[in-house]
Amino acid sequence: MTKYGISVKLNYGISDWRCSMKENIVVSGRGQITLPAAMRKRLGIKAGGVLVVEDRKGELVLRPAAVVELDTYTDEEIARWERDDRLSPGERSRILKKLGRKR
Repeated sequence: MTKYGISVKLNYGISDWRCSMKENIVVSGRGQITLPAAMRKRLGIKAGGVLVVEDRKGELVLRPAAVVELDTYTDEEIARWERDDRLSPGERSRILKKLGRKR
């Protein structure tokens, strides 16, 4: 138990606890922690990397976050794509006939 009343275990994607590293870390007044350099190096954690922290029944678990670049589009762009991709009645009938469906 820590002075906060919970145990803290940092797990960065390692499921075999026999090979994990164990370190004590201190939480700063701003709530920040510093991961030990050896652990960061071993696990490939680089400056600016994004992690997800989960509270799993009193244990904190860190894991890499999936960072996905997103593009945003205006309503006008989306409307234009919908117009451009719309099927003519003849095309729709041919596709449905090929699939063996009726309108």
